Amino acid sequence: MLGRGRAASGGLVTEPADEAAMRDQAMDWVVLLRSGSATTDDAAALQQWRQQSLQHEEAFTQAVRLFRDLGALGAQLERRNARSLPVQLSPSARPVFGRRALLGGAIAASAAGYMLLNPPMAMWPSLQELSADYRTAKGEQRDVSIADNVAIKLSTQTSMSIRGDGSASRIELISGEAAVNARRASSEPLILVAGNGRIASATAEFNIRCIDGVVLATCLDGSVTVTQGDRSVQLGRGEQVSYSTADLLGAPQPVADPGQAVAWRDNLLIFRDKPLGAVVNEVNRYRPGKIVVMNSELGRRLVNGTFQTDKLDDFVAQVRQLFGADVRSLPGGIVLLS
Repeated sequence: MLGRGRAASGGLVTEPADEAAMRDQAMDWVVLLRSGSATTDDAAALQQWRQQSLQHEEAFTQAVRLFRDLGALGAQLERRNARSLPVQLSPSARPVFGRRALLGGAIAASAAGYMLLNPPMAMWPSLQELSADYRTAKGEQRDVSIADNVAIKLSTQTSMSIRGDGSASRIELISGEAAVNARRASSEPLILVAGNGRIASATAEFNIRCIDGVVLATCLDGSVTVTQGDRSVQLGRGEQVSYSTADLLGAPQPVADPGQAVAWRDNLLIFRDKPLGAVVNEVNRYRPGKIVVMNSELGRRLVNGTFQTDKLDDFVAQVRQLFGADVRSLPGGIVLLS
């Protein structure tokens, strides 16, 4: 029995005896994440549970996708004034999912899955990210080959899904960053969806970034067509363009140092006159825990430097030394800078 995702001693419970028990445990984990009481320790324990076997990972992915669908259905029912049957969790009670009472409650509850869709302070992946076909953890990179003529490298905390098969497949970058190398026939261009736009290219090397709904596409070689709504622009080598739901697709801009955009492939972060607030946001994608800049003036201080992504333990100390920042450490790996 999982018991809110952790045993009393703080360790993982025994492995499920069969597939049904494994599915139950996977659903328990999802319930815990959406309960609002999950901690960073729970997130780490969940990662260990998922890594026990491919069957564990598949069970969790299916549970997440089911909750995602139920959450959407629940919102529809709530708008129709459907009666809500809220899910109740207690320290001593094991959450029961499709163990049918919870199933009805999850469908009707308007908040079903909110904590998965909007994790507090982005301390763990969202529901959409967890249901991705490919996903990397903090500090991890991963090579993905969807065809002989398409190679993709995923950066840290990146989620990507594949729609369709073969030459008709489409890539969806849910969140994160990826370097793409496409060598396809002009009649079958690679299609990559990011945010509310898409990138198309037959022969090109480009970097695509989608963080907090803001998409930045950088062409490193060849040509790329970026489309948002009824507007399209073509990028050549050394050009980039950005867009989001709030900002429409603009004109291509030259990039002074295209290699800086893909320095992450060599485990480097390069900043040139970058506000500390933006630097911290990027460092948080690699470093365990969460750094929060509490002072807006401090967040505007400019940073120039190169950091190794696997050696960020000294980052907070460097900020304190360079800017005289006050540092306060909180449980769960949270660090406040002011």
